[in-house]
Amino acid sequence: MTRLHLVRHGPTHAKTMVGWSDLPADLSDRAAVTRLHDHLPATALVVSSDLSRAADTASAIQGNRQRLPHRPALREINFGTWELRAFKEIEAEDPELAFAYWDNPGDVRPPNGESWNEVRGRVNAAVDQLIAQHSGRDIVVVAHFGVILTQVQRALNVDAQEAFSHRIDNLSVTDITHNGKHWSVGRINHLP
Repeated sequence: MTRLHLVRHGPTHAKTMVGWSDLPADLSDRAAVTRLHDHLPATALVVSSDLSRAADTASAIQGNRQRLPHRPALREINFGTWELRAFKEIEAEDPELAFAYWDNPGDVRPPNGESWNEVRGRVNAAVDQLIAQHSGRDIVVVAHFGVILTQVQRALNVDAQEAFSHRIDNLSVTDITHNGKHWSVGRINHLP
């Protein structure tokens, strides 16, 4: 049985759509970082996306845990031309596309970006590879809101709308287990 501890990176404080832009995480809440470190299994492996907000969060909680190389496939959603723009601005520019993207996630994509289904495919493949390479281990995956929701959707076997109904806070942990055939979900959005 492989247990995934999906951790959302520290906050960026951006009020825009942040996907592949490499904004830093604010890790100044040392108490929260320490609680997160102490909550995670001491023998877990640690891996992150290659974006600095995830990689730096992983470094902050790593401690003596073994670190695996960064995985670019664990990046957040690629928002294309919506990147670093406010939702109100995007909605004013193309309300139908903005509505379709968030209210009917699937094959709709932002201009030059990824659809929800493309993100899921990319992240599922990366997680499957991690599980195959480290079967039976605890793996701390430090990633992003969208990345975590792809695995919640897969493990709960729900549609994207239901997956999006879950809150995923910065520095939270979502626990998902894979026993070789089936997925199960423990706590979602746990703040130690």
